[in-house]
Amino acid sequence: MTKNKKAKLKTHRGAAKRFKITSTGKVMRWHSGKRHLLGTKLPRRQRKLADKVEVSPADAPKVRRALPYGL
Repeated sequence: MTKNKKAKLKTHRGAAKRFKITSTGKVMRWHSGKRHLLGTKLPRRQRKLADKVEVSPADAPKVRRALPYGL
């Protein structure tokens, strides 16, 4: 007798590389704009771009669906 098992959900690999879910459940992202043309950006601005920030509350449910296992 075989039991009907629920299919495993696949993680969206693009989202897994761009977002992280903290141990408290917040969805974090990195700033964009740190790849090129850095000579024209002020050091303070570059430091701020290096930090992680929380994803907008409107977008967080979409990211959570893409990361079913909280990667």
